[in-house]
Amino acid sequence: MATFSGKNILVLGVANERSIAWGIAQALHREGATLGFTYAGEAIEKRVKPLAAELGSETVLPCDVRSDSELDSLFEQLGTRWGRIDGIVHSVAYAEREDLHNRFSKTSRAGFALALDVSAYSLIAIAGRAEPLMKNNGGSIITLSYLGAERVIPNYNVMGVAKAALESSVRYLASDLGPSNIRVNAISAGPIKTLAAAGIPHFKEMLNAFALKAPMRRNTSTDDVAQAATFLLGAGASITGEVMYVDCGFNIMGM
Repeated sequence: MATFSGKNILVLGVANERSIAWGIAQALHREGATLGFTYAGEAIEKRVKPLAAELGSETVLPCDVRSDSELDSLFEQLGTRWGRIDGIVHSVAYAEREDLHNRFSKTSRAGFALALDVSAYSLIAIAGRAEPLMKNNGGSIITLSYLGAERVIPNYNVMGVAKAALESSVRYLASDLGPSNIRVNAISAGPIKTLAAAGIPHFKEMLNAFALKAPMRRNTSTDDVAQAATFLLGAGASITGEVMYVDCGFNIMGM
């Protein structure tokens, strides 16, 4: 099948081959999508360009989501190259290491602002710039969240607050962009061993506890998330403003 044949999908947040965004990109490629990727800094560029080449993508553009000028340039270039965007995968988040290791009450003002800017505001900034390239044919935007947005997760701290802001932003963006036939949703994935997760203290113990308590008695895989992402990005899904849990049922459990 080639359900995404002729569709242009922008993927933000690939850091290496273990990234959730990379797993989603591979699934979209198998379904025929034309893919574009972004990177922030030379170190990430050196990782992303070879991966993009594996999927036949020559659209690999710089974008630090904290920079309005780089965001403007990104969408100007995509408009020139593609003419339209059909979907966006937003898998961007960041918090300073000390703000994950320290007590939450010791979160710095600068660290709080940085986490919210990169992890939540970036979705708003991207959606607003994408709308002119989506509204004629409609489109779908997805972002990645985590259960720490609504429950206290040890060592997640300010990132949990940022994810809560992200999920709220999904609902407001869905309402705002709905008249342009643009859908906005989040996937709340179970913990997955990625580069970003390496910054969370005791992450291995989190994975072990998750697998013991989840109804399916296993950890969430990148493939699990990729399947949900292709569904939400597909033309057949009329879902918008939702947070879809892809966590082997962990979120339903009490004690």
